[in-house]
Amino acid sequence: MRSFARLLGSVFALVAALAGGDALAQAYPSKTVTLLVPYAPGGGHDAMARIVAEKLGPRLGQTVVVENKPGAAGMIGTEQVVRAAPDGYTLLFSSPAEIVVAPSVYKTMRYDPVKDLTPITQVGDTPLVLMAHPSVGVKTVAELIAKAKKEPGKLSFGTAGTGSSQHLAGAWINNLAGIDLQHVPYKGAGPATNDLLGGNVPLGILGMAPVLKHIQAGRIVALAVMTPKRVSWAKDTPTVAETPGMEGFQANHWMGLLGPAGMPPEVVAKLQAEVAAVLAMPEVRERLRGLGIDPVGSGTEDFRRFLAEERERFAKMFKLTGLKQE
Repeated sequence: MRSFARLLGSVFALVAALAGGDALAQAYPSKTVTLLVPYAPGGGHDAMARIVAEKLGPRLGQTVVVENKPGAAGMIGTEQVVRAAPDGYTLLFSSPAEIVVAPSVYKTMRYDPVKDLTPITQVGDTPLVLMAHPSVGVKTVAELIAKAKKEPGKLSFGTAGTGSSQHLAGAWINNLAGIDLQHVPYKGAGPATNDLLGGNVPLGILGMAPVLKHIQAGRIVALAVMTPKRVSWAKDTPTVAETPGMEGFQANHWMGLLGPAGMPPEVVAKLQAEVAAVLAMPEVRERLRGLGIDPVGSGTEDFRRFLAEERERFAKMFKLTGLKQE
């Protein structure tokens, strides 16, 4: 009888825990939710975060705000999320730089992207694009390589920051082509785009989102995308890998939603479901694709596996760049 009583008690405890989890999920959120973008306003992550926040708020029944916290290639903003309470009210709208690239670039970090963060969903995917200001006078990667060899060390490219996927992509181009493009890091894609438009930096490697309209208007020359194949909505733009000597080149860029470690599974599941529902809205998909962003909305376990694969891929890519850990 005592054994039966203990078993019955365990069953009741399990039922109570499950019920408590359901109650927690139903109660969340009860106040404002913050999507922290670890880059300056004006970039693709900022633009997508604001589109998602606009539609996510009504679905959650609470205000969803976007906060920009740029610096250290996304790591300053990420640290703020890592230190936040794991209650689902402070979330990270991430890029590859601070999540899967940084462990390869830096010998020491103030957080562990695997242990200190909770993956929720991959939100979007956007191709990186290699661009030039029209004054540079190049229209293809081959022309750029030829010019860089004639003028070693004189051409520079702007990115969203040191240790970003854009930075690694540029270093890999240098390595494969045998050229010396100088890296100019910014605190986000917005400032980098502005300087590229003004001709203050001759080249840029950025996600498509902040630059697509400028490419379409002829203010920036798109030399190549860094996807394995040409993208369907920019078929006239070749890939870097199409250039002789650059075969196999590929550099991905994406947006992800993560929270602090230890978030309740019920809250994670609710956020994943609601963000996926937002990304499935036809008007949202149209707005994002107009920016050069493909919406994703993956399951949490799929996103976790994707991050593991990305860490491995970027570690290999870092070795190919010839860069040294900082």
